[in-house]
Amino acid sequence: MKKQEHILIIGAGLCGSLLALRMAQRGYKVSLMEKRPDLRKETVDSGRSINLAFSDRGMKGLRLAGLEDKVLPLCIPMRGRMIHSENGGLFMSPYSGRDHEYINSISREDLNVMLLNECEKMPAITMYFNQKCTGVALDIPQATFEDYHTGETKTHQADVIMGADGVASALRKSMLDHKKFLFSYGQDFLTHGYKELSFPPDENGGYLAEKNALHIWPRGKDMMIALPNLDGSFTVTLFLSWDEGKYSFKSLDNEKTVLNYFEEEFPDALSLMPNLIEEFNENPTSPLGTIKCSPWHAYGKVLLLGDAAHGIVPFYGQGMNAAFEDIVVLDKAMDKFPGDWTAAFKAFQIERKEDTDAIADLAVDNFHEMKAHTASDIFQEKRKLEIAFEKEFPSEYFSKYALVTFREDLRYSEAMRRGRVQDKAILNLIYDKKITKEQSLRQKLDLVMTETRKMLHDDAVVRGMENE
Repeated sequence: MKKQEHILIIGAGLCGSLLALRMAQRGYKVSLMEKRPDLRKETVDSGRSINLAFSDRGMKGLRLAGLEDKVLPLCIPMRGRMIHSENGGLFMSPYSGRDHEYINSISREDLNVMLLNECEKMPAITMYFNQKCTGVALDIPQATFEDYHTGETKTHQADVIMGADGVASALRKSMLDHKKFLFSYGQDFLTHGYKELSFPPDENGGYLAEKNALHIWPRGKDMMIALPNLDGSFTVTLFLSWDEGKYSFKSLDNEKTVLNYFEEEFPDALSLMPNLIEEFNENPTSPLGTIKCSPWHAYGKVLLLGDAAHGIVPFYGQGMNAAFEDIVVLDKAMDKFPGDWTAAFKAFQIERKEDTDAIADLAVDNFHEMKAHTASDIFQEKRKLEIAFEKEFPSEYFSKYALVTFREDLRYSEAMRRGRVQDKAILNLIYDKKITKEQSLRQKLDLVMTETRKMLHDDAVVRGMENE
């Protein structure tokens, strides 16, 4: 009888727990190691965003593991961005003109608990908590862990070690420190950080703002967003410069300056935040950065996935979704190269690296769009036109946002290429007044499609010349 291979997974967050479940479903013995306590038994302050935007690419990963029906009750549909202007006005910008396309607000903790519970049902999975990875011997492979409670150090050996241990990955650090192969690593932080705040539910447990929307207060240099929770509250996230400009996390160092800032920039939100000062003082201010590295694998024995391989900023709502999609792509590579970890890992990275680089770049782009452009007249005109195209011609037109978020059949890299060109085409036509009120919607779409095709062709020619 063939020996059952043993996979050790570092990190029992969202990516690691789903990965463990899928590997057990494929017949492997799995050890799932987590440095934090079991969040089903203890309150865990991870310093990370409390709730997340869950969309089609993430659902693809849960569908692979047979969990689609179990995640839906945890979701609150968000059908668009509710723009809060500086003068107090509201503008709803739908994510799509197709009724079935929307994103969901989901609690990180609720989703992680569900995944851990599913892992616990699998006899092939053993979970260990309070275990800090202190290093990985890549070519053996074996990983050493320190128990937070006892201080005891123990080494675990496996056939394969997979690192789903986030942006501070211990496995990635061991790969970076390893001197027997070339490892490229880069991190790029924004000048902004973020802080979690909240709107409480109303006295009857209802919502103080529109439930089925992602609320956004774009203010040029900074912004605030709010996502709904199942209990009627909203998780509010302030994105603000660390130390530049009139207002920054550095300058908001007392109650008066915090209140002045919110009264000036977000007065409608301030009225919904009775615990603002307490939360502002107690909640951490966290950095926003992009991590890219290569290779993701070594010796056919270790592999990085999710944020450990490609940490991104949260402004396309694709961090978790990209990590779950990693598992789908890896699963496909394992089907193609059964029993050959080296070939499967290589195929996984070849297909995936270009795409994760693309979504990382798109997320930074969307940060600038969200904080500065969503309230502009030309952006709103563009979005209204795109929604009209998607309603009237649902199989012909997909906005860049729709290509990235709802087209799970389309690679991130292709969605970026097509979406960027299409955005430029439609903005140019609006700016040059080539789209007029007298034209029918069909004529407007034909103009946009013609201009897009021409620009895509020019782009292809340039890329072809660069590759010669």
